[in-house]
Amino acid sequence: MAEAHQAVGFLPSLASDGEEVELSAPVWQEIYLSGLRSWKRHLLRFWNDFLTGVLPASPLSWLFLFSAIQLAWFLQLDPSLGLMEKIKELLPDWGGQHHGLRGVLAAALFASCLWGALIFTLHLALRLLLSYHGWLLEPHGAMSSPTKTWLALVRIFSGRHPMLFSYQRSLPRQPVPSVQDTVRKYLDSVRPILSDEDFNWTAVLAEEFLRLQASLLQGYLRLKSWWASNYVSDWWEEFVYLRSRNSLMVNSNYYMMDFLYVTPTPLQAARAGNAVHALLLYRHRLNRQEIPPTLLMGTRPLCSAQYEKIFNTTRVPGVQKDYIRHLHDSRHVAVLHRGRFFRVGTHSRNGLLSPRALEQQFQRILDDPSPACPHEEHLAALTAAPRDMWAQVRRSLKTQAAEALETVEGAAFFVSLDSEPAGLPKEDPAASLDAYAHALLAGQGHDRWFDKSFTLIVFSDGKLGLSVEHSWADCPISGHMWEFTLATECFQLGYLADGHCKGHPDPMLPEPQRLQWDLPEHIHPSISLALRGAKTLSENIDCHILPFSHFGKSFIKRCHLSSDSFIQMALQLAHFRDRGQFCLTYESAMTRLFLEGRTETVRSCTREACNFVRAMENKEKTDPQCLALFRVAVDKHQALLKTAMSGQGVDRHLFALYIVSRFLHLQSPFLAQVHAEQWLLSTSQVPVQQAHLFDVHNHPDYVSSGGGFGPADDHGYGVSYIFLGNDMITFHISSKKSSTKTDSRRLGRHIEDALLDIASLFQEGHHLKRQFRGLGEEVSGHRCGFVCSQTGDSETPTTSTDF
Repeated sequence: MAEAHQAVGFLPSLASDGEEVELSAPVWQEIYLSGLRSWKRHLLRFWNDFLTGVLPASPLSWLFLFSAIQLAWFLQLDPSLGLMEKIKELLPDWGGQHHGLRGVLAAALFASCLWGALIFTLHLALRLLLSYHGWLLEPHGAMSSPTKTWLALVRIFSGRHPMLFSYQRSLPRQPVPSVQDTVRKYLDSVRPILSDEDFNWTAVLAEEFLRLQASLLQGYLRLKSWWASNYVSDWWEEFVYLRSRNSLMVNSNYYMMDFLYVTPTPLQAARAGNAVHALLLYRHRLNRQEIPPTLLMGTRPLCSAQYEKIFNTTRVPGVQKDYIRHLHDSRHVAVLHRGRFFRVGTHSRNGLLSPRALEQQFQRILDDPSPACPHEEHLAALTAAPRDMWAQVRRSLKTQAAEALETVEGAAFFVSLDSEPAGLPKEDPAASLDAYAHALLAGQGHDRWFDKSFTLIVFSDGKLGLSVEHSWADCPISGHMWEFTLATECFQLGYLADGHCKGHPDPMLPEPQRLQWDLPEHIHPSISLALRGAKTLSENIDCHILPFSHFGKSFIKRCHLSSDSFIQMALQLAHFRDRGQFCLTYESAMTRLFLEGRTETVRSCTREACNFVRAMENKEKTDPQCLALFRVAVDKHQALLKTAMSGQGVDRHLFALYIVSRFLHLQSPFLAQVHAEQWLLSTSQVPVQQAHLFDVHNHPDYVSSGGGFGPADDHGYGVSYIFLGNDMITFHISSKKSSTKTDSRRLGRHIEDALLDIASLFQEGHHLKRQFRGLGEEVSGHRCGFVCSQTGDSETPTTSTDF
């Protein structure tokens, strides 16, 4: 999602007032501390799992083993081969009458040791199995005999009912790629972008780096990979996110949308009540590890570490570096409405408040006529300010308004009750969608608390949305939570005919607590300055939503192609038509096949993709020629994607090498050039992970339409997309209005044309073309005149199940 902007911005985060900030700690000390933090997390997770009774395995399995040993002993058999007698000799002698007790204790100790040894062996065997990645590199739709055997063994060693964190102790560590391979792949990725002269110079720098510095830096990375959980993820979190001094708004947040065309209830308080209740139900399941782990192919688990910080988490600003504060529990949410802050308790003596009780509390806030105090209305703009400025102001708030600040930062999450609607009026639905996306991404600059892990936004017409801070986790984690929330609040909790939540109000509930901010006068100018900066940034963002309903995943699959690669090639064609040149393209791929893995970059603008785009723009090229080049480009992209997912990508390795060079105070012109690159096209697919929660056939409108993020460059685009079922794709496009080179709506038109032009290369695409002509509205494609409908498609949003 928004990581591309942070990735290109981490170099400025290592500078202060134009001077470089030296990383003074020795690199070996940093590696040691990284490993220490890893082991601390492991021990904490071990203890939490033990307390909840899921570690090292179910207590029933120990009881079964103990009972079997006791039965064998009763039958005059000794399964311990004499070890139990040795244990009995070591136990204290409590007298002859307690001889039987000593036998039971010896059996229990032997059972515990054998139980632990068996579980350790199973975990070790599973880790070895999960280190196999041959399945990932096989052709799509084909499965070799070794892979089939591997799948069967993984299922056997995984157990029958794995819990959310069951696989964490068995996941392999992310490998450190060969530095020679990484440099070779990097040079291959920039070849279509650079001129011959620039490429030759880059190749010289690369050769010099390999000869003089690479082996030293690589050695430190290998040392870290042996000692810490992940050789790159903690540095990625620190240097890309927490050390960034830019505003979080637009730069480090992304948004998730509600159902696109329907709103279950027009009552703002009722929608908030059901949504908050559903989110807290998700937290309850998360705490009990009742959320099933994500499995590729129904077997290969992904790392679940990022789920730990969804709730009760705040990014706290600091000078030079922020930190993430996570609480074990929180029994309230912080609410912002018309510039006023409230504390709403979420639990009573009987447990979690019902949706109707929560609706009652939110309605009390909406009905409260009291005005905001001076400067309180714009206080949240400080969270959108540059981080050093906010850190300094927060010190004053910690002394003058400590209780109110703690209530906000210690909340389970933040709720914003907006005073404006976000629906789709019939007059101009397209513009309303764009305004909806803008409101979720940036709002007015002072109506979101951007430090919180996420903010639930409820508009006055009952529309929902989510604004998510990026440092603590990536999009699939918040997306999983959001899918559960929408499905639960709409289908399971539901609403009455009059729009209210089901159930009855609780008149005995205390009123929501209004927070009192004692704001010292010396921070008033800072609030005003932060507000001006936030409004400027908000007004500069250009958002556009493109619901593409001409075809979807089913058509792409019938063409025997990867749906993601299909879209990436269409984006290359669209961007070339928009800008007339090729550019570095950032596509986010997950590395959660490994312990504490996060993301890797797929550099989608390949030589094969450029050859295809040039052919599409060459009128002398025939459709079969273009199609052949298209298939080659898709195959290349798929190979890059699989390489990235298997831990053999380019950018995270080069990033970690650069960080080590900074710790060692080594100047590397090659690494400096790599990390000075600008990503003019940043892309990401929003995965649909729980399609079973939605009834696409009976309720096709009740499907989330994904989310989006800001551009990575002032003159670039941010594009995310989601496959809704089999026949629709929704694109979220962003750019900066200040740039004369970008226009989100213009790129949207190019994307639509590019998709239709590529579809026309296939035999079935001509069939689609005839269908579109029958609908009677012409769409001008660059290579073909498609006839299709741009209206009347609001009844066909569906879901998909990409990773």
